Amino acid sequence: MPDYATVQVIWWGIMAVLVIGYVLTDGWDLGATMLLPWLGRNDEERRLVINAVGPTWEGNQVWLVTLGGAAFAAWPMVYAAAFSGFYAAMMLILFGLFLRPVGFDYRSKLESPRWRTAWDWALFIGGLVPSLLLGIALGNLFVGLPFRFDADMRISYAGTFFDLLHPFALLCGAASVAICLMHGAGFVALKTEGQMRARAARLALPLSLVVAVLLALGGAMLSGMEGWVLVGAAKSGVPLAKTVARDASGWLVNYRHWPALWLLPAAAAAGCAVSAFGGVRRSACLALAGSSLTIAASLLMAGAALFPFVLPSRIDPVSSLTLWDATSSHLTLMVGAGVAMVMLPVILLYTRWVYAVLKGPVTPARLKNDTFTY
Repeated sequence: MPDYATVQVIWWGIMAVLVIGYVLTDGWDLGATMLLPWLGRNDEERRLVINAVGPTWEGNQVWLVTLGGAAFAAWPMVYAAAFSGFYAAMMLILFGLFLRPVGFDYRSKLESPRWRTAWDWALFIGGLVPSLLLGIALGNLFVGLPFRFDADMRISYAGTFFDLLHPFALLCGAASVAICLMHGAGFVALKTEGQMRARAARLALPLSLVVAVLLALGGAMLSGMEGWVLVGAAKSGVPLAKTVARDASGWLVNYRHWPALWLLPAAAAAGCAVSAFGGVRRSACLALAGSSLTIAASLLMAGAALFPFVLPSRIDPVSSLTLWDATSSHLTLMVGAGVAMVMLPVILLYTRWVYAVLKGPVTPARLKNDTFTY
C-alpha cells in the first residue's frame, strides 16, 4: 500500500486531470457561446455555432461535477473554506451555467428575431461570466483569501466578493476569457464548413496573440508578488501545526528548485504559436491543438507554482491549506484513488466515443433535415 504522502500527491494529480479535463471540454463551449453574437452573421450561422457545441455540452459538465465531488471527498477543509470565500462568485458561475441549457432550448421556440437575439446575448453572458470568474478564482489562489482558523478549527472569512477583484486576479480572469475564446474559435472551425470555418479559424491568430500577451503579463506580475513558502513540517488534519514564511518571489520557489518546470511556460507559448499558425493557415485542427496545449500547460504551470499550497490565506499564512494538512484520511484517499483509477478511464473513453459518434461538421442541410437540433 502506498504511504500517506504518496497518496496525497496522487490526489494532486487526480485533481489536475479533472481540472484540465473540464477546461478543455467546457472551454470550447464557453468560448463558442461568447463568440455567438459576432461569429454568426445571420440566424442560420448562429444556429451552426449553437449546434456545434449543443450535442455534447451536457456531457462536458461531468468533469465539473466530478471535480466538486472529488474535492469534497479528498480535500474537505479546502471545500469548506473555498465555498466560504467564493460563495458569491460560485453562485454567479452557476447562474451563468444555467443560462446555457435555457438559452439552447428556448431560443428556437419562437422565430422572432428579437426573441432569438435576446437569447443569443443570454448565451454570451452564460459563457462570459463562468470563464471570467473561474479565472478570477484562480488568480485569487496566488493573492490569498482572507480566511483563518481559530483554535477550535472554525473557519472565519473576513472578505467580500469585491475583495476578490484584485488586479492580478482580474488579469487572470481576462486571460481565462481570451483562452476560452481561442479554444471556442478552434472548435467552431472544426465543426463547421465554408465561410464559417474560415471566419472562426481566422480568429485564432489575434486571439492567440492576446493570450500570449496576457500570460506574459501574468508571469511578470507573479514574479514580483509576495508568496508563501512552507518551511516547517505539516501535520495531516492540523493546518495550524505548520510554519509558513512569506517570500518576495515565493511563487517561483518550485521553479528555482526544479528548472525542468520552465518547460511548462515554454509549452504554453508553443501552444499560442501553434494556434496562431493554425489561424494563418486556416487550419481548425492546428488552432484547436494549440489552444488545448495552452490550456493544459497554463493550468499545470499554475499548479506547479502553488504546490504544495491548495488554498493560501493572506491574513494568516499559517491557516493556509496545503496538500499535506488539508486532505482526508489515508484510507479515504486510498478508496477514492481506487475509484478514480477506474472511473477516470471510463469518463475518457465514453467522452472519446461520444465525440467520435458526433464527428463531422454541422451544415445548413443538417439543420433542416435533423429534428434534434437547436
